[in-house]
Amino acid sequence: MAFEPVSSQVSFPEEERRMLALWAERKVFERSVAERPKEASYVFYDGPPFATGLPHYGHLVASTLKDIVPRYWTMRGHRVERRFGWDTHGLPIEMEMEKQLGLSGPTSIKAFGVGEFNEACRANVLKYTAEWERVVTRLGRWVDFEDDYKTMDATFMESVWWVFKQLWDKG
Repeated sequence: MAFEPVSSQVSFPEEERRMLALWAERKVFERSVAERPKEASYVFYDGPPFATGLPHYGHLVASTLKDIVPRYWTMRGHRVERRFGWDTHGLPIEMEMEKQLGLSGPTSIKAFGVGEFNEACRANVLKYTAEWERVVTRLGRWVDFEDDYKTMDATFMESVWWVFKQLWDKG
């Protein structure tokens, strides 16, 4: 296969846009999954990022590494579904909401109302997801954002409890 000569005046931002558009138009990622047999699946568990802030350098490095393993197994002929997820529990969102609401610790949260505080956390936890998707896509990382999971979803929490129950039953 012959390649066109590469100009010394390459616009890397334009090449990036062109390549991302080509991948999207041809559904390259989706086809890399669909065209491989389910029997040859390779499962890769990707710990989800907190959705409470913008991606930083550490996230970019980790995201690149998390792309290498699935991509390798895909190139080896395996079907590697890459469902993206969001860690929506814990201190990052709680601390952010305490600051936004002017609260400080459990006593003020109880006075505000635990249910109201939880609802405020749920309403704000995903505010950076569009920016995350843009950055992860620009990195060239292939993941499924359309069928993403969130740790706050009841189905996800139930699956975690199911796993713990299985472990308990096995001693």
